[in-house]
This record gives sequence, C-alpha cells and structure tokens, in this order.
Amino acid sequence: MSVVRIEHVYKDYLLGDQKVQALKDITLSFEPGVFLAIAGPSGSGKTTLLNLIGCIDTPTSGKIYINDTDVSGKTPDQLADLRNRTIGFIFQTFNLLPVLSAAENVEYPLLQRKDVSPEERKKRVDYFLDIVGLAKFAEHRPNQLSGGQRQRVAIARALAILPSIVLADEPTANLDHKTGEEILNLMKQINRAFNTTFIFSTHDKRVISKADRLVRVEDGEISILGVRSEEKKWMLARHRQAAETMASNK
Repeated sequence: MSVVRIEHVYKDYLLGDQKVQALKDITLSFEPGVFLAIAGPSGSGKTTLLNLIGCIDTPTSGKIYINDTDVSGKTPDQLADLRNRTIGFIFQTFNLLPVLSAAENVEYPLLQRKDVSPEERKKRVDYFLDIVGLAKFAEHRPNQLSGGQRQRVAIARALAILPSIVLADEPTANLDHKTGEEILNLMKQINRAFNTTFIFSTHDKRVISKADRLVRVEDGEISILGVRSEEKKWMLARHRQAAETMASNK
C-alpha cells in the first residue's frame, strides 16, 4: 500500500491570459513511513506538488490517491475533512495563533473533530508537547517562545491529529543552523518512532542529507528520483522481517 500515489498529474495556472504549466505528467508513489525531500529551485513546482499532496490544491488532470483513496474529485468540504484527519502541516513561518498558548495552538485543529472528546484532546496535547520537549511551556504564547520552540509547537500541532502524513514546507528556513539541526533530528526521531510519513519541500541541504528518498523537480518535471543506500538496507530488512513473520505463521 502507498500512503501517497500520484498518476500522470498536470497542474496549470492562468497568469492574465497566459497559461503556465506548473507540473507536467508527474507520476510518483511513497510508502508509509518514508522521510522524503522534494527539492528544486524556486519556481520549479515543488511547492505546487506539496500543496497537491496536502489537498490544498487540486490537479488540472491526473489522479492523486491518499491511503489508496482517490481525492481528485472530492469537494472542498471533503478535502478539508480529509486534511483534518490525515495530514499534518508544518510551515517555515510556524503559523501559530498569537493569542493562544502553546497548548491551545496544539489543540486548535482538534476542535473541529466531533469524534475527539475534550478528555482525549487534553491527553493528546499533553502527550505531544511532552514528545517535543515543551511540557513546561504549555501556557506560553508564541511571542514568549524562541523560533525553535515555536517550530516544536507546530510539530506537536501537526502530530495531534494522529496523521499518516506530515507535510513540511521549508521547516528550517527561519531557524539558525543549530536549532535547525535539532528540529530535523526531532522529526527524524518521530518518523522512526511512529512510522509517520514526512514529506518536505526544501532547499536545505541538511534536510536533503537526512532524507530517505529524494525527488528533485525542475521546470515542473521530475529530474531525479532516488533512495539513499542506508534506507534501501532498512527497507530490505523490514521486508525480510515481514516475510519471516508470514512464513512462521503458516
């Protein structure tokens, strides 16, 4: 099963009377638990691709599947519900609400979920603030936190919905080198611990170096598609373990 599958996707925009083709015949699939970087120069189409995966935008043509569900023909309300249950977002500008505390920012996306009780909301907020190392800062507002702490709140907020996918748009761009490294290491730890899929749109070589897989986009087309050698070994070991488990159960 693929957590994301993209089939022959094109995306066009109108600039005045001129049609601009942002993406051209993109076909990709990502397995659950991948730590993936979408890289490319400004204007290459990488952010457009991230927005399509995040169901913020829709393709001009082609199909996009999230957890094997075709999302291409869904209504805006259906897409909003899917995002709120399946996809967490992390932005370079953090996008925290300034009037809310760290805990309230983490809780905010859960307020739209009728299936999550107040008790469960509090449990998740406390748990994920602790995971990102901010349990003691739960009542602090964003202007009382450093850039790295604000990004940690954003990570906790993304995880609170228990997503299968986390999309991160240049998450280290506004952080100094040391803090950026800490945030990347934290996301990698979460990726491995929870098997949560992380997909980055990035210029940052640090993100690219830590990625299991790389998709490079240039002029709206895929120019490079690669898997790191250590990730190949990890995937092979995981498949071998699964095969041995199946054999022992026969």
